[in-house]
Amino acid sequence: MADSASDPAARAQALREQLDYHNHRYYVLDDPDISDAEYDRLLSELEQIETAHPALQTAWSPTQRVGTKPLSEFAPAQHLEPMRSLANAFDPATLSDFDRRVRETLDIKAVEYVAEPKLDGLSINLRYEHGRLVCAATRGDGEVGEEITANARTIRSVPLTLRTDIPPQQVEVRGEVVIRRAEFDALNQRRLARDEKPFANPRNAAAGSLRQLDSRITAKRPLTLFVFGVGYSTDALPATHAGVLEQLGDWGFLINERVERVDGVQGCMAYHDALIARRDALDYEIDGAVYKVNDRSAWSTLGSTARAPRWALAHKLPAREATTQVQKIVPSVGRTGVVTPVANLEPVEVGGVSVSRATLHNIDEVHRKDVREGDTVMVRRAGDVIPEVVSVVESQRPAGLTPWSMPAQCPVCGADVVRVDDEAAHRCMGGLYCPAQRMGALIHFVSRQAMDIDGLGDKLIAQLVDSERVATAVDLYHLSEVDLLGLERMGEKSAHNLIAAIADSRQTTLPRFLYALGIAQVGEVTARSLAMHFGSLQAVMEASDDDLLAVPDIGPVVSESIQGFFAQSHNREVIAGLLAAGITWPQPQSPKKADQGVLAGKTFVLTGALSEWTRDEAKAAIESLGGKVSSSVSKRTDYLVAGEDPGSKHDRAVSLGVPVLDEAGLRELLSQPAP
Repeated sequence: MADSASDPAARAQALREQLDYHNHRYYVLDDPDISDAEYDRLLSELEQIETAHPALQTAWSPTQRVGTKPLSEFAPAQHLEPMRSLANAFDPATLSDFDRRVRETLDIKAVEYVAEPKLDGLSINLRYEHGRLVCAATRGDGEVGEEITANARTIRSVPLTLRTDIPPQQVEVRGEVVIRRAEFDALNQRRLARDEKPFANPRNAAAGSLRQLDSRITAKRPLTLFVFGVGYSTDALPATHAGVLEQLGDWGFLINERVERVDGVQGCMAYHDALIARRDALDYEIDGAVYKVNDRSAWSTLGSTARAPRWALAHKLPAREATTQVQKIVPSVGRTGVVTPVANLEPVEVGGVSVSRATLHNIDEVHRKDVREGDTVMVRRAGDVIPEVVSVVESQRPAGLTPWSMPAQCPVCGADVVRVDDEAAHRCMGGLYCPAQRMGALIHFVSRQAMDIDGLGDKLIAQLVDSERVATAVDLYHLSEVDLLGLERMGEKSAHNLIAAIADSRQTTLPRFLYALGIAQVGEVTARSLAMHFGSLQAVMEASDDDLLAVPDIGPVVSESIQGFFAQSHNREVIAGLLAAGITWPQPQSPKKADQGVLAGKTFVLTGALSEWTRDEAKAAIESLGGKVSSSVSKRTDYLVAGEDPGSKHDRAVSLGVPVLDEAGLRELLSQPAP
């Protein structure tokens, strides 16, 4: 053994290897072979060597798991491969349909799946380069998450370096961060002892802990990472998903002990039933099972939708239920003006969580279930997330209870509450000026896909609204640095940067502006269709029902919603105020319909990091000329647009003979004259 005085570099390296080994045995294998005191002694010795010889300190040293400087905000982190959600099954029929589609697509008689518990925590993406952790990020919107590297480093089950002599050049490892039940209970006991509010449930505690700007706080929380797969990888991976999990285990990651290989629907159902039986004995919260086709070569054949892969399915566990009494039914106004009946309940514990409110969805559901104030009802947390009223216990109904009806006026702003034809929901027509919609409307207005005002997050918007500095989006463009300086965590530099970001947002596009208004039923795609079809805001605002129905993909419900929005004088006042504040966009010479574009009928796939465009900008440019953007490469793909690190989509495009364009090639294609 090297002496620390004669050869400090060798001793430091030896200590790092020892500490990594013991850390793996303790936090991953749950089989320590030294005492805590001995571990602390080794760590202390390493700290002393690195203090005496600062050049020996590395970012991957066990002494550097916890930083000391809090962040001011989380930076965005682009995933090299999208982190898609999973399609859900709540019954055996949906599972059978999923299995049938897989078998028919692959033209095989039986499918082997890998089944694992669906952990109820927060998903993260870990990127390693040459075996070293360089970036950790939340799922975010699936394409871009929040960088939480400093926080992830504090989790002892997250390897700072992969346990292999030949690491991949670059690999993304995906997993779920949870807090085990016993550790959650102990954490809440410590919070209560300090007169702090306890966490509602382990998932909220895990998510809140990972999103701390100060990693020293995260380090005090008992977080555990279970990995469930790999995203992008430069190096070849095992041919099966089970093999990938085994590889991850060899690299030093914690794999859930309940992972099993199962055959077909019967194997999946048997696993699901066993999971239900074990549910209360598990040391972590789960909300279902996940089944993945084991043969990874089949994944590309099965492909993905825009939101979820077709080779995996989440099978939800039965919701936990309880009975309680409805104290009152109140109309709750959401961001888009939807008025939802909500039952205020006598608090009851459902699935380990105290529930005092439950959704009744809409007036049809209230009437169908005949829920009345004073009723005893069955409540469940569907998918262990959303509390809802399942049914009324009519045998316990007191005499004299009357049916509930939707109010004619908004309980917050007094505007009319109407029900659009063919819609289940009632809506407050107060639009942008209804106080109940203010927070949500502003959050939507500044979001990345809308006006894209960097630095204006939910908490800051809440402060601006609560302090009455901002009532509508117009007020954002009249803020000064002085207005911001009195707010929490807002110094001179932050205030200056935010005012600059607001000023920059004045230059936008018509689709972004239409989407930012938060019109019910108008998402990004519909906003682009409106802009492409009409060419100007005024034309959209004055459009008749016939005009709107002529736009592709717009039906009677969307048309009625658009007309209802622009018919409100207060909405027009806000729009006029925004334009007067200087919001502008390039005006097209004339409306251009999608089927007249130079790219009409062409299907594109975008992959890799683009340097001169965002994904949304490239997609909008293609669609503005009639093209279609898909998420997966197939024989029907006309072009693949490849940025840096294009990944597996590039390989598949080449194998299928699909033309591959770089950014210059895309610009040249977009500039071609229409036929």
